[in-house]
Amino acid sequence: MHILVTNDDGVQAPGLLALATELSSLGEVTILAPDRNWSASGHVKTMHRPLRVKPVLLADGTPALSSDGAPSDCVALALLGVVEKPIDLVVSGINPNANVGHDVTYSGTVTAAMEAAIGGVRGMAVSLDAPEHHKGALDYAAAARVAGFVVNRLLQNTLPVNVLLNVNVPYLKYEEIKGIRVSRQGLRIYRDALIRREDPRGRPYYWIGGEAPTGVPREGTDFGDLQAGYVSVTPIHLDLTAHEQVAQMQSWGWRADEIR
Repeated sequence: MHILVTNDDGVQAPGLLALATELSSLGEVTILAPDRNWSASGHVKTMHRPLRVKPVLLADGTPALSSDGAPSDCVALALLGVVEKPIDLVVSGINPNANVGHDVTYSGTVTAAMEAAIGGVRGMAVSLDAPEHHKGALDYAAAARVAGFVVNRLLQNTLPVNVLLNVNVPYLKYEEIKGIRVSRQGLRIYRDALIRREDPRGRPYYWIGGEAPTGVPREGTDFGDLQAGYVSVTPIHLDLTAHEQVAQMQSWGWRADEIR
């Protein structure tokens, strides 16, 4: 079993090291991650400039590869041949904050796993629901153990093509986690605000700020199950079609001659 580990927080992030260390007991681990933070970068494919890859050492001396590309670029590079040995599984994380609801469209962590699914390889994203203003180093031990457990279960089963797993872990000690629930995608509530400033020459510039997002804590959803103290595992399909709308929209009376 050959596992690629990546993230969106940068190759030196402690969550990545915790994840790679845990997964090393399940197979051979190769690390290829961004050389800087790409949080909330979404799904990127860099085609307007060359991408560079270089060897680095992690904090404990573990060898890794880093790239100046996005998380999804790192996965693409690995699958396309920068990593010579075929990859069986891509695991992205551990992100220090949850990725639930609409977060999956913004998250570099999740879109790295999406890139794996696009490439025909099983993909999984792992995020930790740490407090927004936590002081000091985060404890990734429980999330790493959960990741190992879910990967082991995944390896014993199969996923359909174009499906990835989005795993969110509550910030609790391992013994305090209530269990694992398979959840549907929930509703994230964003409280963004536009902050306008001016530079010394009087030209405006903008920050997108605001308060931390919340969500609707509905049971059976990723946000709700996470808030209740459970690990949330959400299968995500790359097919974004609103299938229930297809037949309804076909009844709108489209005619070929209307566009001529």
